[in-house]
Amino acid sequence: MHSSLPSVARRAKVGMAWLRLMSLGLVLALLIAPASPLSAAENNPPMMLAKVYHPGLDLRDYWVSEKYDGMRGYWDGQKLLTRGGETVFAPMWFTAGWPNVPMDGELWAGRGEFQQTVSTVRKQTPDDVAWHSIRFMVFDLPAHGGTFTERIPALNSLVQQIHQPWVQAVPQWKVPSHQALRKQLTQHVKANSEGLMLHRGASLYRGGRTDDLLKVKTHEDAEARVVGHLLGQGKYAGALGALWVEMPAASGQKPLRFKIGTGLSDAERIAPPPIGSTVTFRFRGLNESGIPRFASFMRIRSDAEASMPTP
Repeated sequence: MHSSLPSVARRAKVGMAWLRLMSLGLVLALLIAPASPLSAAENNPPMMLAKVYHPGLDLRDYWVSEKYDGMRGYWDGQKLLTRGGETVFAPMWFTAGWPNVPMDGELWAGRGEFQQTVSTVRKQTPDDVAWHSIRFMVFDLPAHGGTFTERIPALNSLVQQIHQPWVQAVPQWKVPSHQALRKQLTQHVKANSEGLMLHRGASLYRGGRTDDLLKVKTHEDAEARVVGHLLGQGKYAGALGALWVEMPAASGQKPLRFKIGTGLSDAERIAPPPIGSTVTFRFRGLNESGIPRFASFMRIRSDAEASMPTP
């Protein structure tokens, strides 16, 4: 007569088999899944990307605005694109009458409604009712040749001419000091905002990551690509314990790989972010090897690519 495995060992064995099957299924799903609901473009739009704010700047040189927790949207004059260059299938009425002028902004359903935004924007067949909750928050004019300070009134005038309530110019203002900036940041975060942005008034619009555009947040965050699932133990036996993620490496070095085991809900441990997906995580600085310290999962980020955290 064969003795049965102890309960914990049996659960771990079953859990390991389940996770292997789940990971295999996810890989196969990625290989045979139908095309993304968003249509890929040949080239990514040349978007201006932000670095992280650090004290010591002369704030007189910068404009301040709210950081919207939505999906980046880029109107190239003909169609609406994501940050990754994929076509957004918005209802015809949403972009009707938009000018043949590039506009950079955020598709946004309101504070704390990131998942609703993603769910709405990524559908190939637009949900007309859901799109009525989406706004296009315009914060720049990529093709305008002037400085950002000069682009602000041009942007406001253009949005007024469009005259649609779902197309709004992002308010820009000045702050007198770093203390005032921190106070405003605290107020915005308490109101469920993601944070603030700083934009240097003398800067020209140029694609890529630049010090001319800075994000001001109560925590640091970055994106990484999921490369594996680790089986949980104890209360998480039979479910996900942690994500193996990978971030691009600096020139001449290997990609950074590390685990993210906190911040995941029970539902996300049962149905974790698929292998190959991009996730956003928060962290507290970097260790000597460049790996983020105290990495904690925030969400799947469908409109961004993995990137190195700013030291």
